[in-house]
Amino acid sequence: MSGTKLDAIDRKILRELQDDGRMTNVELSRRVGISAPPCLRRVRSLEATGLIEGYHARVNARALGYEVTVFAMVRLKSQAEPDLRAFEELVLSWPMMRECHMLNGDIDFLLKCVSPNLLTFQNFLTGSLTAAPNVASVKTSLEIRAAKEQPGVPFELSDHLVAEKG
Repeated sequence: MSGTKLDAIDRKILRELQDDGRMTNVELSRRVGISAPPCLRRVRSLEATGLIEGYHARVNARALGYEVTVFAMVRLKSQAEPDLRAFEELVLSWPMMRECHMLNGDIDFLLKCVSPNLLTFQNFLTGSLTAAPNVASVKTSLEIRAAKEQPGVPFELSDHLVAEKG
């Protein structure tokens, strides 16, 4: 995937779909400056190569009753690959865990958890996360507010890099 050659139209398509994945192919083709049939072929190709991994709605967690967002920094007792994979598999089974990132340094994993309330998270923390096999320690931080939540990649940087290479 990283070796896939993208031209300016492909980058425009990705930027537009990243900003609004619900737009019609006709609208997308208008925005990127090509007709609808080749635009759709390009989108399908970007999907097939894995550059577009899927489409989703961004929902308002707090409006839906998920009042608490917590970041958990997890250190494991063992960093052997089978132990890392076992922990990742366990995280996949926890619905409250919305993100899981393996890190280097003192912390092995950074987890993002969304919970309806603090008591529900505390019960999960003590009953599941800290009790999980191979977990050495867990430090948590409660989100006060999010100043920026922007999925995807900064195309402005990639456009600059492409211009430098060209």
